[in-house]
Amino acid sequence: MYLRGFGLGLYNQIWLLITVSVFVITVLFYEMKIDRFENNRISLEASLARYQKLEGVNQKQALRNNSFLHDDAIIVYNRVPKTASTSFVNIAYDLCKRNGFNVLHLNITGNLHIMSLADQARFIWNVTHWDVKKPAFYHGHVGFIDFQRFGSTQRPIYINLLRRPLDRLVSYYYFLRFGDNYRPHLVRRKHGDKMTFDECVEQDLPDCNPDQMWLQIPFLCGHSADCWTPGNAWALEEAKRNLISQYLVVGVMEQLSDFIAILEATLPGFFRGAVEHFKHSKKAHLRKTNQKLKPKESTIKKIEESRVWKMENELYEFALEQFEFLKRKMTVNKDGELIDKGQQFMYEKISPKSQSKYS
Repeated sequence: MYLRGFGLGLYNQIWLLITVSVFVITVLFYEMKIDRFENNRISLEASLARYQKLEGVNQKQALRNNSFLHDDAIIVYNRVPKTASTSFVNIAYDLCKRNGFNVLHLNITGNLHIMSLADQARFIWNVTHWDVKKPAFYHGHVGFIDFQRFGSTQRPIYINLLRRPLDRLVSYYYFLRFGDNYRPHLVRRKHGDKMTFDECVEQDLPDCNPDQMWLQIPFLCGHSADCWTPGNAWALEEAKRNLISQYLVVGVMEQLSDFIAILEATLPGFFRGAVEHFKHSKKAHLRKTNQKLKPKESTIKKIEESRVWKMENELYEFALEQFEFLKRKMTVNKDGELIDKGQQFMYEKISPKSQSKYS
């Protein structure tokens, strides 16, 4: 009887031990499974992160490969006031995220158009070493700065827009008095002055003096003292030289859409989609002077007799000639829009010829 009870108790103990062992083994098994799943999940997430990063790099690289653009490219648009520069710059702001570049406004204290020598050096150092902001599109009302003069190995891509000099002066004259539709509530410096441009010219007042037109020449001439002396002949020639040798393209405000088309064809990394955006975006055609009266013929004749107008107009006509030359190298589509012809060159007679490793 005692032995039977002992045997039954032993049996129960063995069965309990087996049950506990199976349970422990099962728990350990599933814990191992869970650990494996967790490790697989972590590995998968890491692989996915690497893939996304690589895909992002590949997409960016693909964009660069098709854009003639290096990751450290810098555009400097030293914009002349009252030449549709706000409309153009807004295109850059709207496209920068999509096309993968940065837009930065250069604001000079006191709204001056020239920098000290030290500030020029600082600006050049900033834009060439601020790698996290490259590719970059800088814009501001400042005269041409020669990067090479400061020993910089990187040179920016300069672009600009010009306008018929008298039209620019008249627009600026009324802008100071009536403002524009871009910031309609901002009180301008000459607010309340109702004198017309014609009346100003008749009275030979400073605001309409032909010397006030002396701006597009110094903007392209640069930071030399003579550049900012109204009527200086050397400044005009230097502005022409810089237009040819330092600027990628200088367009004219009266043909803004063609200027944008040339930039999109030449620098698609920055301006891909710019033409369509300019046609359809409400923000593209900004900043119209609220009130502007066309000057009388007698006023125009008097202004055009001045030395400054003749020189500023000579620069404008020179820029227009170069711009028309660039346009003739492109073509137009069925809608009359300027477009790129596509690649018009090839490579041939390549030597030495590549040899197969199996030959």
